[in-house]
Amino acid sequence: MDRNEIHSTIMSTAGGVMTKEVGAVTGDLELATRPQTRGIEVAVRYAGADEWYTVEGSPLKPSKPGDPSELRELHERVVEYLTTPGIIVGGNEEPTSLREFSP
Repeated sequence: MDRNEIHSTIMSTAGGVMTKEVGAVTGDLELATRPQTRGIEVAVRYAGADEWYTVEGSPLKPSKPGDPSELRELHERVVEYLTTPGIIVGGNEEPTSLREFSP
């Protein structure tokens, strides 16, 4: 793990977290926020797995580029956002993503 990455273990909502590569992932997940040249990447993987997936809506544009406290604050907000249940459509919960997230 890179020193600049922040990780948390989360439990997805019933709808899961939408990824760019494999669609929705559910269950016990590990979430990482990583500063990159094009913004802050948010990735998720099944807890204990090797392969990371990019959360839909990532990378995020930092509001305070270069501010070291921003990554921690943003990570905490992303965790809260992705563990809030999605809307119900046809009796099923939609997966959460970062498409509508505002840093």
